[in-house]
Amino acid sequence: MKVVTSIPEMQEASSSLRRAGKSIAVVPTMGYLHNGHLSLVKIAKKNSDVVITTIFVNPTQFAPHEDFDKYPRDIEADKAHAQSAGTDILFTPDVSSMYPENYLTYVEIEKISKVLEGKFRPSHFRGVATVVAKLFNITQPHIAVFGQKDAQQIAIIKQMVRDLNFNIKIVVGPIIRDHDGLALSSRNVYLSPQERSEAIVLHQSLELAQQIIHSGARHSHEIIDNMMKLISSKPSAQIDYISITDAETLSELSTIIPATEVLISLAVRIGATRLIDNIIVNA
Repeated sequence: MKVVTSIPEMQEASSSLRRAGKSIAVVPTMGYLHNGHLSLVKIAKKNSDVVITTIFVNPTQFAPHEDFDKYPRDIEADKAHAQSAGTDILFTPDVSSMYPENYLTYVEIEKISKVLEGKFRPSHFRGVATVVAKLFNITQPHIAVFGQKDAQQIAIIKQMVRDLNFNIKIVVGPIIRDHDGLALSSRNVYLSPQERSEAIVLHQSLELAQQIIHSGARHSHEIIDNMMKLISSKPSAQIDYISITDAETLSELSTIIPATEVLISLAVRIGATRLIDNIIVNA
């Protein structure tokens, strides 16, 4: 595995690979790699000749009060994990090269970036779209692989790819969960043992919603009320939102239409740690 930190070097490497007829897949991450990330690298490996994994904790997607400074980092462990999963090139730029002095250009996707996570983190998706567009231009991939846990992010990136004519195929990997159902996340490291045991309620509430829908319920408020009761039974849990939307457009659904795919997503604070999760249900 080759480690690249320079943007020009990464661009030249990608250009050379393309000239040689190699297909490139990129897996953008913020590091502190876990099995969820590594599952995406393995998907990328199956769908390309060369896998580029990027590690960059992107400051523009964090609000001033959020956890940019304390976001978990372990670059040496990340190198070992990335290599073991099949990464060919690990790209690890620094902030000053990605956002040099007098940086002024940002990518903003309208409408779908203002709902769900966008309501609670107003500048978040502008930062996400900007850094992903930059990474696409730097790594020049044919394929980009993202995880389903960030469902809204995927919808936004797909919209950007269509609107800005990136010739890139977006591949989505399934959510990877721990043995008890908790979705793997770098932020899980913040949880105390008690909070960790309570955090499984997120997945339990999504499974409950799926069961209620499959039993015939079609009114979103009924499903959400049941989810809220379950989550609120945990002392450390504070709900930011629970939402039922069209899986593709992210439009809120008051009534679930049969034979459609719905995205049930939530953000819950377990103690001081904010976790997200989701499930797609075919009604």
